[in-house]
Amino acid sequence: MSERVFENWTASDSAAWGKAPVLARHTLATSDLFQLDRLADLIDAYPRDLCDIVHTSRAGTLAAVWREGEIGDLAGREMIEWIQAGQMWLNLRRVQDVDRRYAALLNCIFSELEQNIPGFGSFNRSMGILISSPLAKVPFHCDLPGQSLWQISGRKRFKLYPAGEPCLRQAELERIALYGGEVRLTYDPGFDAYARVIDLEPGQMVHWPLHAPHSIENLGVLNVSMTIEHWTRHIRRMQMVTTANAVLRNHLGVTPRSTGTEGAAFMAKAALQAGWRRSPWVKAKRRSQKVVDFRLDPTTPGKIVDIPRVTR
Repeated sequence: MSERVFENWTASDSAAWGKAPVLARHTLATSDLFQLDRLADLIDAYPRDLCDIVHTSRAGTLAAVWREGEIGDLAGREMIEWIQAGQMWLNLRRVQDVDRRYAALLNCIFSELEQNIPGFGSFNRSMGILISSPLAKVPFHCDLPGQSLWQISGRKRFKLYPAGEPCLRQAELERIALYGGEVRLTYDPGFDAYARVIDLEPGQMVHWPLHAPHSIENLGVLNVSMTIEHWTRHIRRMQMVTTANAVLRNHLGVTPRSTGTEGAAFMAKAALQAGWRRSPWVKAKRRSQKVVDFRLDPTTPGKIVDIPRVTR
């Protein structure tokens, strides 16, 4: 890509990156890469093992429904019609590995970030494209890598909470690091007193501090969005420490007191978590977090059909 992705990036955005929410403008809302016809073609060719279809609770309710299902053989245009009529969220994961045009876009985004943010470097970057129903909801959760959410079309309400007590319990973050299951955080409506509410419009991107919990509700219209995740040396070391602390707390009966990422204590924790992550027991536990229990009804747009639960 020859055109710049970010519009009007400021020195304040650079200073806030990783420390506070950054709300920036981008040029992708008019890109051909995200038009519905192009996305329908992308879905047609997409590897099914990189597609997640989720039945969600309804925006404006307190319910936290999050059921994963089978996509089946619907064509891309049909899939978008089903999402428009239903209560669904489609994620095309690792799109940079499937289509080189999106890989080029991902490289452009991080090239600009590295130019704008002194000392910023990243690896294991990944891009996902989200197509979601007009009233779809993503419940209160947190992510382990660095994250940003890019609004392409439609509108959504993004609620961002502090990455600490009372909104984020360290023991729950540790269990997510060890076993997965990012949407299994405990939510209390009282947390909303701490939330920053951002109504995202097409052409806006938000990045937030590491591990900060958040929830998302669509505002009555079909949404197309993009998520981008990345790792840095600091984020990777935080992941290692958090995983090791989960082992100490849940399996060795020790209450961890440090999240430091340097020195001898960190090296010991790095070795501890590496051994546990490779264990067959932990791998099986992580696999058990993904359960598929519905399929899309090919006869009725928006309708789902229950199927026997399958762990994948």
